[in-house]
Parts: sequence; structure tokens; C-alpha cells
Amino acid sequence: MAREQVVGTASVRVDKWLWAARFFKSRSIAVTAIEGGKVTVNGERVKPSRDVKTGDAVRVRLGPYEHVVIVRALSDRRGPAAQAALLYEETADSRAAREKLHWQLKHAAPVIDPGEGRPTKKDRRDLNKFKGS
Repeated sequence: MAREQVVGTASVRVDKWLWAARFFKSRSIAVTAIEGGKVTVNGERVKPSRDVKTGDAVRVRLGPYEHVVIVRALSDRRGPAAQAALLYEETADSRAAREKLHWQLKHAAPVIDPGEGRPTKKDRRDLNKFKGS
């Protein structure tokens, strides 16, 4: 029996919705994120079985980025990315904050740790002198 997109119901489990909206690759990853406090619905920590309804505000933390979205449609079935994008609307503040953080991370000075990586020519000469060759 194939699952159909939820049209007539008023709510869907939050883990199923996050998976259908393509925030996570699998439901088990979504459940782990929810249990770890990376997902809130209307400002409250939730369990994976919590239902989301149209109009709920969902905050999802993915790595350094935080998405704040409003649920616009419900689905318990994962579809193409174009269809998944119709399930939510990201707030303007969230989008601006993510773009600002992306710019900051992109333009941050690279972290170089001396002593890691390939040895330099000077390092090789010093090593050969130490070995006696």
C-alpha cells in the first residue's frame, strides 16, 4: 500500500515533516536531531512524535546555520525538492542571518596550524642533518 500525501489531515509528526521537507536525509537522523534539541516548534523543545500543523514556526539547526520556517503545507511523503520547498516558507530574518553567517565564514581568515601537513624543504634538510645523511 503506497503512502499518499497528507491533504485532509490537520497534522503530521514533526520527524516525518522534516524528512518530507528535505531538512534531513532520513527519519532516523531527524529523530536524533529532535532528541538532541536541534529542533523546536513554536519555541518549545519537542519529541519526534509531536504533530505540526499549518502555521507552526519550526526552528531547525543544521551545523552552524539556523533555519526558522513557517509550515505552509503538510506531507508525510518525501518528494522532489521543488515539491518539498512548497511545504514551508523561511522567514526573512532567518534568511538574512544565514546569509550573513555564510559571508562571515567564507571570508574568515584561514586557520593554519604550523607543524601539520607535508614537511617543508627546510624541515627535510633538518631531518637529513639529524639522521646524518
